[in-house]
Amino acid sequence: MRLPSYPWRRVAAVSFVLAPMVVGGCQTTDLPPWLSGTKPMADAPVVRTVSPLPPPPPPAVAPVVPVAPAVTVEPLAAIPPLALPSRPLQRDEVRAALLVPLSGSYAGWGTALSNAAQLALFDVADERFNLIPLDTKGTPEGAVAATRQALAQGADVVIGPLFSAEVKAAAPVAREQMVPMLAFTTDRAALGNGVYTLGFLPEPQVRRVVAQAMSEGRTRFAALAPNTDSGRAFVDALKAAVLAAGARLVKLDYYDPHATDLTPQIKRFVDYEHRKGALERERRILMGRSDAAALAKLEGAPGLGDAPFDALLLADDGQKVRSIASLVTYFGIDPGPVRILGTMQWDDPKLNDEPALAGAWYPAPPMAQHAEFEARYTKAFGAMPARVGNIASLAYDATALAAALARQGQGEYATAALTSGLGFAGVDGIFRLRADGTTERGLSVKELARGGAKEVSPAPATFAP
Repeated sequence: MRLPSYPWRRVAAVSFVLAPMVVGGCQTTDLPPWLSGTKPMADAPVVRTVSPLPPPPPPAVAPVVPVAPAVTVEPLAAIPPLALPSRPLQRDEVRAALLVPLSGSYAGWGTALSNAAQLALFDVADERFNLIPLDTKGTPEGAVAATRQALAQGADVVIGPLFSAEVKAAAPVAREQMVPMLAFTTDRAALGNGVYTLGFLPEPQVRRVVAQAMSEGRTRFAALAPNTDSGRAFVDALKAAVLAAGARLVKLDYYDPHATDLTPQIKRFVDYEHRKGALERERRILMGRSDAAALAKLEGAPGLGDAPFDALLLADDGQKVRSIASLVTYFGIDPGPVRILGTMQWDDPKLNDEPALAGAWYPAPPMAQHAEFEARYTKAFGAMPARVGNIASLAYDATALAAALARQGQGEYATAALTSGLGFAGVDGIFRLRADGTTERGLSVKELARGGAKEVSPAPATFAP
């Protein structure tokens, strides 16, 4: 579905209203009634009304709502934020530009993002809120051109772009006009000074599975990761999470992502030869004894003995992580005593039937909310594109957030509003933007199992301790 390059305007009110929540006697700021009427700016392009979808029924899960007060969390990085001012609106509309690749190699991704954003319009936005879809072509040059076009059309907030290189190129253009950017990149180097991400960063993912592992008494962590930017980012997140939780990182190794045989490296990583030698020495001692206890232990055929760690993070995905997990278990790492941990990249049905990964844990958005979103998307636009579900949901939440804040009437995209400690609840669970541009999230934990992953720990409903 090729989307037009003119604003999408709300054409019908929906019954969903963003309602304040009362938590612990504290009430969030109530929102004014919806404003009616759509009066274009004098210098704005002609606005064409489009209505490709009938308004879907109100969702079972409220798209974006304030959540409970949260504890103060120190920034992950000391990046001085760009103080975006509160700007009372002097016109009858609010404009958000959606910057996604609508042509080129990633046009399919851009279409999914655009579709999800349009779905959020019908669920959340009032008649003043307009979304301007602009094509970045998936390139830095295209993102810069799209950002300039968005600002020329009076955009109050930019949603997107998708890729790190696009964000880094386009961000200075948006900063010049003090317009915030809600991007989708997971590259922390692209964030800060008015640029925020709704992408799933490594830190919240790793903190979640570390906390879940420690809840069952695991305190000795290890990591195997590809020697890539992504692999190093997940390892850095593990180091920070383990340190903060009072656990230990006892083993760490990187591997060449292009290597075809990791057998020697994994044998060394799991101390296979040392543990095998210890086992053989123990068996020889037991064979020289005749007491019942020794015979019973010998007949029990012990494995290679305790591993040097009781939780192992594998920061890869797809066929690579299947191969690594198979080697790890083949060389004596029992998935019972050692809990294997993964990342959101593991939300892949192909991993459910891998015996070496049975019982492994990984972070994920809340199952019920995300499944509801995918069902509604599929009903409206057809099947969800493969491996784009999580990305499309980001566009939904970003658009819903922009629309919800716009309904406050003034100063809707000021720094204080965007980084509210209360946070918001969307189809990917609760989230809140931080001053350094990163996003804190409340995730669930899922377990790989034959027949389909299951949720073993639900996502939190609040950031309160």
